[in-house]
Parts: sequence; C-alpha cells; structure tokens
Amino acid sequence: MGGAQEPAVHFQVLGPLVARRADADLSLGPAQQRVILAVLLLHADRPVDRDSLLTAVWGEAAPAYAVNLLQKHISALRRILEPGRDPRSRTGLITWTDVGYQLKIGPGTLDLHTFEAALRQAHQARAERDLPAAAEALRTALSLWRGPPFAGLCSPLLDAERDRLLERRADVQEDRIHADLDLGRDADLVPELRQLVADHPLRERLHRLLMLALYRAGRQADALNAFHTARGHLREQLGVEPGPELVQLHQRILRADPALDRPAKRQAADDRSPPRPRPAQLPHDTTDFVGRTKALNQLNLLLGDEPADGRALVITSISGTAGVGKTALAVHWSHQIRGRFPDGQLYVNLRGYDPSGPPMSPGEAVRGFLDALGVPEQKIPTGLESQAGLYRSLLAERRMLVVLDNAHDAEQVRPLLPGAPGCLVVITSRSDLPGLVAAEGARPVTIDLLSVAEARALLGRRLGADRIWSEPRELDEIITLCARLPLALTVVAARAASHPQFSLSDLAVELRESASRLDVFEDGDRATDVRGVFSWSYRKLDARAARIFRYIGLQAGPEITTPATASLAGIPLDEARPALAELARAHLVTERAPGCFGMHDLLRAYATELARVHDQPSEREAALRRMLDHYIQTGYQAHQLLNPHHYDAITVPRMQPGVAPERIASNSHARSWFANHRPVLLAALRQGFEGGFTDEAWYLTCVLSPFLEYHGLWLEWQGALETAQLSDDPQRSALAHRLRGRAYIKTGRYDEADGHLHRALELYRTLGDLAGQAEAHRDLALKLDRQEEHREALAEAEQSLLLFRAAGHETGQARAENAVGWFSTMLGDHDTALVHCREALALQSEIGDRFGQAETYDSLGHIYLQLGDWTQAKVSYQRALELYHEFDDRYDEADTLVALGDTYHAAGSTDEAYVAWRKALSILDQLGQPYADRLRGNLERKLVVGVQHSP
Repeated sequence: MGGAQEPAVHFQVLGPLVARRADADLSLGPAQQRVILAVLLLHADRPVDRDSLLTAVWGEAAPAYAVNLLQKHISALRRILEPGRDPRSRTGLITWTDVGYQLKIGPGTLDLHTFEAALRQAHQARAERDLPAAAEALRTALSLWRGPPFAGLCSPLLDAERDRLLERRADVQEDRIHADLDLGRDADLVPELRQLVADHPLRERLHRLLMLALYRAGRQADALNAFHTARGHLREQLGVEPGPELVQLHQRILRADPALDRPAKRQAADDRSPPRPRPAQLPHDTTDFVGRTKALNQLNLLLGDEPADGRALVITSISGTAGVGKTALAVHWSHQIRGRFPDGQLYVNLRGYDPSGPPMSPGEAVRGFLDALGVPEQKIPTGLESQAGLYRSLLAERRMLVVLDNAHDAEQVRPLLPGAPGCLVVITSRSDLPGLVAAEGARPVTIDLLSVAEARALLGRRLGADRIWSEPRELDEIITLCARLPLALTVVAARAASHPQFSLSDLAVELRESASRLDVFEDGDRATDVRGVFSWSYRKLDARAARIFRYIGLQAGPEITTPATASLAGIPLDEARPALAELARAHLVTERAPGCFGMHDLLRAYATELARVHDQPSEREAALRRMLDHYIQTGYQAHQLLNPHHYDAITVPRMQPGVAPERIASNSHARSWFANHRPVLLAALRQGFEGGFTDEAWYLTCVLSPFLEYHGLWLEWQGALETAQLSDDPQRSALAHRLRGRAYIKTGRYDEADGHLHRALELYRTLGDLAGQAEAHRDLALKLDRQEEHREALAEAEQSLLLFRAAGHETGQARAENAVGWFSTMLGDHDTALVHCREALALQSEIGDRFGQAETYDSLGHIYLQLGDWTQAKVSYQRALELYHEFDDRYDEADTLVALGDTYHAAGSTDEAYVAWRKALSILDQLGQPYADRLRGNLERKLVVGVQHSP
C-alpha cells in the first residue's frame, strides 16, 4: 500500500496572499517570491513562458540577473509547497513545460476560481429566472473577499489585476443589491447603499440603486434628494451632468411610475415562455493544440474586463497570416470559456478567404443564426436589415458566444454583431479589420508564427516524443524549413505519421532539396495546400500591391522599409505606402516596426514563384539594381556624415531612375540607420555579389565598411570583405586587399593581414598612389602594434607620415603624426611623442577631423600618464571618451575607459578607477566581441585590484 496522499494546498488571493495546508498557513518567503507565486496563481493550470513571467513580475525594470532570481524563487516555492518532493521530479504543483512554468492546483483550492464559479452560478440562475438563487450565489462570491487582492504585493501585473478585480467586486456588489431589490428587500438595503455611495460617490449605478431602494421603501422625497446629491458630486468632481439612466429614474420617481413598484415575486409568477434553444455550434477542439500562451493570456485578460453581469459587449478580432492557426486558437479558447455563456454558442465560417467560392453574404450568415435560434422560416422577415434586427432582438438579454470565423472585411461582420450587451463575439480574419477596431471598439489580437519550442511541442504531439527527440537536429531543420508556420508543420507531421518508416532526416532532405519550397506541402487537400492557402490572400490584392508582394520576395534581406520598397518597385513613396498597408492588412507582410516590413520564408518562396511567372527577367533584374542603389545612395549619405575625414574617398555612381533614397539629416540618424539596417545591408551585399551585381555590391561594401569597423563588428566586416570578389581594376583591388588586411588585424589573423597589406602596397606603388601607400604602411604599423613590435611599427608609421606629406593628404598626415607619437611613447620617448601628438591635434582641429582628435587625445592621455601628470591624463582621456561616444565607437570607448581607470588608480582614486573599469566591461559584454578577450582578461585582473581597494 502507498503512503497517505499529502493534503492539498489551498490558496487565497482575494486579500493578502495565503497558502494553507490542513488549516496551517505556510510561510511563503520574501515579497518578491510571493509576487511570483501570485502571478502563477493568476495563470493557474496554464503555462507561462519565462519572458512573460519576468515582465509580469518586474516589467521593463527587470534586473540583468532576473532569470537566476526567478529560478531561485521557483525552487524555494517548490520546497515550501511540496516539502517532500524530489527536486529532480518533473511532476508536482510547479512544473516546467515546453512553453514555461505551470502551477497546477486542484478544483476548489483557489478562492478566485471559487469566486468566478459563484458568478457563473449567478448568471445561470438569472437566465433561469431564479432570483433567490442568483442573489445567494452573488452573496457567496462576495463572502470570499478579505481585502484588496494580493494586499502588500506590487508588480506590473498584480497592480493591474488588483484594479480590475476591485472594479469587478464593486460590480458584483451592485448586482447583489439589485437582485435583493428585485426580491423586495428594499428597506434593509438603504443603510448599506448609503455607505457604498459615500465610499464610491462617482458610481452612478449605486446612486440609482439607492434612489430605487428609498422609493420602494415609501421615501419618495429622500429618493429625489439622493438624485440631487449625486448630481452635486458629479458636477463638483468631474464637471459633468448625470447620465441618461440616472436622469430617467429621477423623472420616473417624480411621476411615481407604477413600473417602479412591480416586485420580482409577481414577475416570477408570470407565464413562463417555452424554453429557448441553446445552440452549441462550436467545431470540435483539436487535441493537438499547443502553445499560444501569450495570445490566450491576452484573450483572457480582455474577457476579464467584462463586468460580472455581462453588461458590456466584447468583440475580439484575431488576425494573422495565412496558415498561422487563427481558427484553431479561436475554437480552442471558445471551448475553454463556453461555460461563461449559458445561452449557447453560435459559429459560422464566413469563407472570407476560401478556394471554394466567394465570401458568404451577411444575409446568409444571419439566416443561419436565426434558424439556430429556433425562428420558424415563415417568421423570418425579408431584407438584411430586418433580419439583423430580429437577430439582435433575440440576443438581447442573453449571454451568448458568437464566433465569426474567416471574415473578409468589416462590412461582412457588422450585421452579425449583437446590439445589446451580454455576448462575446470572436472574429478571425487575415485582415486586421481596422474599421471594427475604430468604430466598434474591437479588441485586436494578432498571432505570429510559433516559437521553436511551440513548434517542437506540436510535432511531438503528432509524432510522439520518442520519434522527434531521436533526431533533434533534423527536427529543428524541419521547423526552420517550415518557417514555424503551423499549417506547414501539420502537413509535414501528417506525412510523417502516414509513413512511419520515414526518418526525420528523410523528411528534412525532401524539404531542403525540393525544386520548389512549396511543392512538398501539397497533399491533395485544398484546405491544407500551403501554396493554395497563400493564393487565397494574394488573389484579393489589387495589381499594385500584388506586384510589390512579388518584388519583396526577390530581395534577400530579412525586412524592407517603405522607401526601399518604393525603390525596389520604382514607384513614388505615396504609392508604396498604401500598397504595403494593404499587404499588412492581409498579413502577407508583417510590420515589425513602423514602416519596416518582413515576411516568413514560405511566403517569400511563394512571392518568388509568382515573380518568376508574372515578371520578366529584365524587370526582376532592374528591381534588384534599384534596391541595391537605394542602399548605396542612402548609405553614402550616412557615411559622409559620420566619416567626413575618412582616408578612403568613397565615390558612388549617379543614382538610377526610380530610386528614392532616404534623407539622412544628422549624425544620430546616420548611426541609427546603419544600426537598424545592418542585417539588411549585409544580406543585400551577399545577394549583389552572388547575383552578378558586382559593381553595386562593391560600392555597398565601401559604404558599410567604416561602420562595421568602428562598431567592433569585425567578424561581420571580415565576412563581407571575403564575399567581395577581387576586381581586375588595380585601384579597386588595392583597396580590397587593404581592407581585408585591416579586418584580419582586428580579428587576430596577422599572417593573412600581412599578405594582403603587402599586396595592396605593391598595387599602390604601381599606380603611383602615394596616399594609398601611406594608408597601407599605417595599417602595417597597426598590425605590428597588435603584435607588440613597436620599433618596427614606428618605422612603418614614419614612412606613412612621409608619404601623406608628399601626397598633401592632411587627414592622413595628422593621423600618421599621432601614430608616430603613439609608438614613440610605447618605446619610452615621451617628449618626442608629445611633440608629434600635439602637431597631430593642431592639424585635426584645423581641418575638423573629430574622430582623429579622439585617437590623438587617447594617445596624449597615455603620454601624460607615463609622465606622471594625472590631471592632464584624465582630461585627455575624458575628451577622447566624449568624441568616441559621439561616433558611437564602443570598442575604442571601452579601451579608453580602461586607460582612464588606470589613471585614476595610479593617482590613488581607486573608487573612480573601479567605476571606469566596470563601465568598460559592461560595454564589452554588450558588444559580445570575441576578439576582446585579451582586453577583457586584462580588465578583469584590474577589477580584482579595484575590489580589494574599494570600501
């Protein structure tokens, strides 16, 4: 026989958080730990992904170590709630699922659930006209409250939920009083209502209930006086007049309306009408539904805004791209909440995007609903307006769930919306239905592709855990090739289930090597043919939007902006904007940031297929050239702002017709443009070289190189340069070798760097290009500096200075002067170093080379440090930091912070040294720069010293 089962833990959140086992309260630990438990209780029996949990607990202010802190508190809660549980066990109250943490509780063990169950009983009793039972259920619900929910605990989610629940409690109090009034308990309610009105003077419903209670108690004058009191509060505190319901009640009391005297007991004795039909039209729920925790939480919160008596009509619009699982989510959620709607569920597929024919007319849908509601055919009026009116009348005072699936547009939906409160309408559509959001107050919920974890869970449900985890790499490749699109994943899962002899490797190869990415997803069923499903959305587009959709599929970047789209299509911006808006509404593209659009890989494959069918090769080539030129012209503006004194005088060709480059107005705009477009520019560069657009790709390489270098993105820079094809043009070839050499220096590949730099030097000599030779010598000096061969580096720097002077290249001359100064101080000749660096700084100030000044100030800081002049060293380093920060040169900023910390430490200011070194380490961590290990190691050793001397 097994041991006795441990008593269940009961939780209370309607007041201070309490957990109790066998009448003994459990000590739940510190406040933050109790906050985590409260958040899990709000999502009881539903998994919460880690990011959502962190946001719920800390909001935007989550500390860097929040994940570790969360895991620590979860472990502690497990020990408290289940002291005898094996820590390695995967079962228990708090578990980790594929989606996130889940707190499993038993029925009746959470007071909030008991509260909601009592409210459902009240709704059901009211629907059955059993007022005493309704009042008793509401009284039971209110008895569970012990104070403000989660009293004493604070977090973004708990604060919002506390306000919502307190508002709901007030609604329930009003419902209970209303029920008691209908039961004839008028006089007993007056003292309670006076207290509630004093506590909540702006709640008009309480004033109405007080007036009605006074009137029914035979106190007409007091009831009229209560109206004037309410009016005074509203005028004084809000500056508004009472609402129409309060005014109408005042008028009815003035004329002693007999309807106000009719007791509920007489109503209960009225002839009862025959029972009304309770339609249950929801399609069956899938057993394979996984994930969508964020969307389900959002839907539950929207429903949670509804007052307890159902007075508000809630319209929820679920949108997303074709095949993303909108219907599955809507049906699954509807099954979860259908118990809250005792009068039944209506469902219709509006065929807004359907291969079998045009969308269903609103009239056809309304007639279907009238039939489900038991209206005889001969009593259905003619005309859509009359039918919709009858439909709304039948749903008045009912609590019904209405699911409108696969809607085409707002006009198709509007006649199907109930007019009176009490219902929930769930709409799915590939369109965002902005008209419903604006005019009807629909609550939009947009769903995206599955996460990798959700996709694994979906395939695991279909194929079994053993099969998917036997080939984890192949599983992830299948998920990638399916673009995490639920429809594609289910088609592949069906094929795998039908052929158990196929390995996941076989399926991955089939997906990878298919001549067309979409052919593999054809299974003979139009409803699950991925290409066909996409086509239902594409066919609805106008010609301009369809062309842009095809062209976006041609470009290799992960996303595209509105101006880049205009250039790609060769159209003005004011034509590109509405076309992209149409594509976004149809979810054929996703607006990931304002004016920035992307599409998943299967949609891209579909768009590319269409372009090859509908657009000539010359048109596709011209589109890609315009796109590349857009990035060249825009990037050149940004480069000129950020690097006006760069050695390499970059020139770009004349802009092509139809290109609409962005206007870069400032240095900060230039930096943000490069930072935001970096993945796109790298993809465009690769596509240019691989597609034969060699000149365009080369110009783009030159424009992008300084940004990648200064931001420490050396691996990306190296990769971009290795993609570039060496040209027969000696000038371009020389620059390519020099840039590769410089990139290899940054990544520590010194032998390769040496070969490329010497080849560049040979080409520059052949060309007679003195400035080019000078630049190559300076880069050789940089390489030797990294190898700590300072004497040889000094010789290269001096040669560079002579050549820059001979070429009359002032920027190069100043920076070479600084290089000579740097290597002189590294060799101990600080006085000579000071002369050269001061000359460099004077020339840089004269020509306005601010980046060169940053480098020179950094050198001067080192010289003054070696000379023991701590004050001048600190001033120089601080000035270098300001200039590096201006150029957003994070790596050199970190390097200078290390040197500034050394200066503080040498001067005896250990606290300031510690702060500077910590800032440097923070920047290096943000950069994730693998080639900063030497600097990091040196820095961490310094931090040990800082810790030892810090108080």
